[in-house]
Amino acid sequence: MGKTIVFANQKGGVGKTTTTVNVGSYMAAEGKKVLLVDFDPQGNLSSSVGCSHKQEGIYEVITSKVKIEDVIRTTDQENLSIITSNLNLSGATIELVDIEGREYILKKALASVKDLYDYILIDCPPSLGVLTLNGFVASDFVIVPLQCEFFALEGFISMLFQTVKRIQQTVNKKLKIAGIVFTMYDSRTRLSNEVIHKVKATFASHPEILFQTIIPRNIKLTEAPSHGVPINLYDNNCVGAKSYHKLTLEVIERV
Repeated sequence: MGKTIVFANQKGGVGKTTTTVNVGSYMAAEGKKVLLVDFDPQGNLSSSVGCSHKQEGIYEVITSKVKIEDVIRTTDQENLSIITSNLNLSGATIELVDIEGREYILKKALASVKDLYDYILIDCPPSLGVLTLNGFVASDFVIVPLQCEFFALEGFISMLFQTVKRIQQTVNKKLKIAGIVFTMYDSRTRLSNEVIHKVKATFASHPEILFQTIIPRNIKLTEAPSHGVPINLYDNNCVGAKSYHKLTLEVIERV
């Protein structure tokens, strides 16, 4: 049975989409069959693999306008497919309010294809609204990218555990935290090191919750999405690519 992983953080700009696409790409490079699900109305995950987010995608699936099999698109990389997003998804928050069992809609949509893939990776919007809730309910594991900056850390730890615990108690008992991954690390700044030190101290009794691989700030990681390809297809030898490859091997080992 395939495993579903949601990448989530209530703060934007922490490398969530970058982590989703590059972990997915390296999983595919390792021979795993991977489906990316762009569940963010901004559609950045779709753009990151060169797919238009103006076409029919996950919004049309969850609103029963199309079958999920009809919107799965291949990418330039073998073993890597995607269900795109579009701006219509932004209206789903309102549309789903009065629907009974609205938190299970994504899970039900993915049920028919889950066993066709080794991994399904879901990229959620930077919020804890109904879309992200659907991502949590549909998943087996959650990975939390954490930017090495002070404002990314504020309220993060309580959010993480309170949210996951609440979901485990109510709508998805099997959800587990696969780990926290530090992103946008700059070894030259004291702040980056202080954030890592503080988080490690907080989880001193549970160090396994932190991935060993730390993702550095890297210009190539910033450039790759504008070319519509993951980092391994853009510059597989840069430090960002090597870091995401190491992280992917950790993820595969954990989940």
